[in-house]
Amino acid sequence: MVMIRAIIRPERTGIILSELMAAGFPAVTKMDVYGRGKQKGITVEEVHYDELPKEMLLIVVRDEDKDDAVKVILRNARTGTKGTFGDGRIFLSPVEEAYTISTGKTGL
Repeated sequence: MVMIRAIIRPERTGIILSELMAAGFPAVTKMDVYGRGKQKGITVEEVHYDELPKEMLLIVVRDEDKDDAVKVILRNARTGTKGTFGDGRIFLSPVEEAYTISTGKTGL
């Protein structure tokens, strides 16, 4: 299993969640997060915003499904035709075990 952490623009969240659902990935955890990437924040006129609002989506998928899930996120998180700074990042981490609390069963 693989955990996908996608840090994205908040305005892209709705479409990404809809497209993940349509692609067969309904289980998603969403969190409001703040931070900056390589662009080191943003400056508007004389004001510098060091921490920008983002959303973090957490998704655990089977190893064989990770490429499909990542493609859905990439396709829908990118702004413009080529994407722009601040569109976000995707991180993949192995998941050794997962348990369903109500049943105690392991796996997805």
